[in-house]
Amino acid sequence: MRKEQAQRLRPRERDAIIQSLQAGVTPRTGLQHIQVGRVREVQSLLKDIERIADGGSAFRLIIGEFGSGKSFFLQLIRAIALEKGLVTVHADLAPDRRLYATSGQARNLYAELLRNCSTRTKQDGNALTSVVERFITQARKEADSKGINVNVAIEQHLSSLSELVGGYDFAKVVSAYWQGYETGNDQLRADAVRWLRGEFTTKTDARNALGVRAIVDDANVYDHFKLLSLFVRQAGYAGLLVNLDEMVNLYKLASTKARTSNYEQILRMLNDCLQGSAGYLGFLLGGTPDFLLDPRKGLYSYEALQSRLAENTFARQAGVIDYSSPTLHLANLAPEELLILLCNLRHVFASGDQSKYLIPDEALTAFLAHCSQRIGDAYFRTPRNTIKAFVDLLSVLEQSPDIQWSQLVSQVHIDTESNSDMPDAPIPADNEDDDNLATFKL
Repeated sequence: MRKEQAQRLRPRERDAIIQSLQAGVTPRTGLQHIQVGRVREVQSLLKDIERIADGGSAFRLIIGEFGSGKSFFLQLIRAIALEKGLVTVHADLAPDRRLYATSGQARNLYAELLRNCSTRTKQDGNALTSVVERFITQARKEADSKGINVNVAIEQHLSSLSELVGGYDFAKVVSAYWQGYETGNDQLRADAVRWLRGEFTTKTDARNALGVRAIVDDANVYDHFKLLSLFVRQAGYAGLLVNLDEMVNLYKLASTKARTSNYEQILRMLNDCLQGSAGYLGFLLGGTPDFLLDPRKGLYSYEALQSRLAENTFARQAGVIDYSSPTLHLANLAPEELLILLCNLRHVFASGDQSKYLIPDEALTAFLAHCSQRIGDAYFRTPRNTIKAFVDLLSVLEQSPDIQWSQLVSQVHIDTESNSDMPDAPIPADNEDDDNLATFKL
């Protein structure tokens, strides 16, 4: 057995990791304590992050079965991006959050993403205000050094944004934030942040509050991603990484028209990133194989996307993975990697203290052997179920010290069919597709 980590965990961090894993969700902190495998995938995404910081762009689809570790992988790459100086925004798609809509669902997605805006020094979200204030601070320093007005320095910095859709109003709102800061008008500053977050629902409210004639709406969400990427660069960050998970919600839309509209947005993002039309911007989209490969409802149902996302036939013939492809299929964890993962989980459960380990090394191999005999190689494809079962085992042993681990291992049942986070009912379509929705209901 490999040498265990010597690092001790704080109780708060340990509890956050354990509670998340018991619930079958990805921890937001402490990923470094349990990460195993995926070395080539991480190296590939690290190159993408470096390309974004160098003024380029990146687009990746992270494809894997339910429970295969997609969300964990996305969070891991997000953590790496933060350490590299990028600003990250992340959100899960849902019935009321999608890339394209006509009833506010796209704006809801944008607002959720901006609420989860994070930087290296503020990794838990709500960092947009910090980004704006860092930009203002740099503008003030430049104004002082050049002997010019701060508003002039802000306009000079944001002049390049005015060439993009919505750029003029974006720059005007940032200037309004400075005015509120300078005059002590907290309401003006709050309104400016609300506008940047996409929380204004009507143009009238925005005009009354900030004097601008446009807001973030369903039609211009992607344009604001491009604006935001240039703005965070002006604020001194390396770029912007947009993390979107649960893309399968688009696959489950009941309306063909609604799905196609969302897939067209994905095509636009893909084209801009691969053609170099976007700068300092990257997208990571997590989805299931059905979301990608289904010829009737998945991305492959849209011919333009199928041709761009098709698997590299030479790599398939050679039995290797093309890590430069826009589509990255997460490989199964090897048995050795899963064993190391269980070692890490045992270490976390003991708060990093080897003397507090609840089970010996032979229990780990016995647990994996039991899993393999009971459910075959499926537990390599869906480590979430194995992890949850193992953490449940440790919880029982912690609460009942008189019970022997050997008594429990033979009774462990791992539900490989459980997809509790995947509702069966299709997501309703937009109002514009009432006829299709009515047909579906019938």
